[in-house]
Amino acid sequence: MKATQELRDLGQSLWLDNITRDMLDNGKLKNYIDEFSVTGLTSNPTIFEHAISGSKSYDAEIARLTKTGLSGEALFFELAVQDLTRAADLFASVHQRTAGVDGFVSLEVSPLLAYDSEKSAAAAKLLHSKANRPNLFIKIPGTREGVPAIEEAIASGVAINVTLLFSREQYQASADAYLRGLERRVAAGLNPDIRSVASVFVSRWDKATMDKVPGSVRDKLGIAISQQIYKAYRDLLESDRWQRLANFGGRPQRLLFASTGTKDPKASDVLYIGALAAPNTINTMPEETLIAFSEHGQLGGALPRNGGNCEQVLADFGKAGIDLGKLAEDLQCQGARSFDDSWQKLLNAIQTKSKTLQEAG
Repeated sequence: MKATQELRDLGQSLWLDNITRDMLDNGKLKNYIDEFSVTGLTSNPTIFEHAISGSKSYDAEIARLTKTGLSGEALFFELAVQDLTRAADLFASVHQRTAGVDGFVSLEVSPLLAYDSEKSAAAAKLLHSKANRPNLFIKIPGTREGVPAIEEAIASGVAINVTLLFSREQYQASADAYLRGLERRVAAGLNPDIRSVASVFVSRWDKATMDKVPGSVRDKLGIAISQQIYKAYRDLLESDRWQRLANFGGRPQRLLFASTGTKDPKASDVLYIGALAAPNTINTMPEETLIAFSEHGQLGGALPRNGGNCEQVLADFGKAGIDLGKLAEDLQCQGARSFDDSWQKLLNAIQTKSKTLQEAG
């Protein structure tokens, strides 16, 4: 049995952290679904920047949309919605079979809105309506300004993937926003069955510290942070507050492990996959990590319910001079900035292609 199937049997969903029009057209995504137990996917501005800049598959549609008067963000979202609705349809049977638990794809609001609550919420509602798929998440960063937008979007019935979470405290803030959104729906007599995932970024912790700590703890921080957050996730699901919402028909905001491609060339290329196996969670991984895990990945059991020895590991990093609270804030800011950069490159690429195609036509 493939390791990917073993992970799926343990109860963790495997999602692909990539999408291109080429993989939709040539059947690669369908093959990943059939061969590697993939049951969903995620996207972000960097992924789309690479997809559109590095392929001619979008050229004809860019030329057509340009002739209709579209440009910039509006043109990009047309392209993205086309890709993601096709992908959502591929996962529709999974979504139906799992009663809406699995089979999702994700589309991010403009990263330029990461620090604007009102505009983020409005953009999420608009994109959700435009895509018109029950298994499509709208991604909102879990920044301080993103938290009110998450609550508002959930209260409005928009399925949300909370992205750019790095610490337990950031996770808890986004989970609390999710609960408040559901509680508002219950108070209004609305159905609280609005789905969400909380995406915790893993590997960037180790990339940021690998040259600053002793070799004995190198590449252990991302897993320890994930264990700590997993404990908080399980604690929340056992809380009286959540049990009340579940009684009204609410469903858990699932924990998602993101950024699980190994950044350290000296470490295992599947470092974060087997180590973060846990039922009722998701691991979204790059293509190369997915393939590597299918070929030589191994499971060593599920994540410990109580977080295992994570607190000791985190204490060791504190002794090594790492301020975990400050680093979490820095990583979130850096992540938002990197998506801003990719966004600008993406819009520039679309503008350049539009102009070139107009001149050629």
